[in-house]
Amino acid sequence: MITSLAFAFIPQPIFILLFIFVFIFALYAQMRVSSAYGKNVKIPSRGHITGREAAEAVMGRAGIDDVEIVEIPGHLTDHYDPLNKRLCLSSENYRGTSLAALGVSAHESGHAIQHKVGYKALQARMALIPATQITSSLLPFIMFGGFFFGFGGVLLDLGIIIYAVLSLFQLITLPVEFDASRRAKVELVGLGILDRDEMPGVNETLDAAALTYVAAFITALLHLLWLLSMRRNN
Repeated sequence: MITSLAFAFIPQPIFILLFIFVFIFALYAQMRVSSAYGKNVKIPSRGHITGREAAEAVMGRAGIDDVEIVEIPGHLTDHYDPLNKRLCLSSENYRGTSLAALGVSAHESGHAIQHKVGYKALQARMALIPATQITSSLLPFIMFGGFFFGFGGVLLDLGIIIYAVLSLFQLITLPVEFDASRRAKVELVGLGILDRDEMPGVNETLDAAALTYVAAFITALLHLLWLLSMRRNN
């Protein structure tokens, strides 16, 4: 906390440069995900196993038989829903047999395994979801009010609280996502779904996706430090 407050006292011109850097990094992360996924979704796996089959195999090995695997629309909309025990895969990954499809599907299965074994970071993230949803819904109103009336007083304090919650949520998300990818890589090879020489495509896809979570955390943290700096100046 002391370190965070020290950074909060950075002069405003430095913050502008930091925001530019973070914006460029976030843009780079998104471009890398699109590039890595776009490349590896075109490379079929030798075993021709679909993403759904891979997810089922990974969860089956962990003794998970109560999670429903469903197909959902959209591009890279894949996610694990711990409240309803539902693993949702986009059509291209649900039906696809590519390296990217298997990597993403196994990654989401990794979250189901985390849920089953009581992975602490996942439990912490789940506990923060209600607060994160509330603060996220308030953020547009705070930004709107700050734009027209200026950041100060209650608006500034609310903004600090919101970004503190978002920063904490994004920070906890990092180990959750990294661990899910680690589990996915181990299981894909361990189950014989992919050969070791096919793993570079999976690694490239999942490692690129990890950058987006890092970018989200840095972005939220920088906003928090900027508001703390404004609070100090006021």
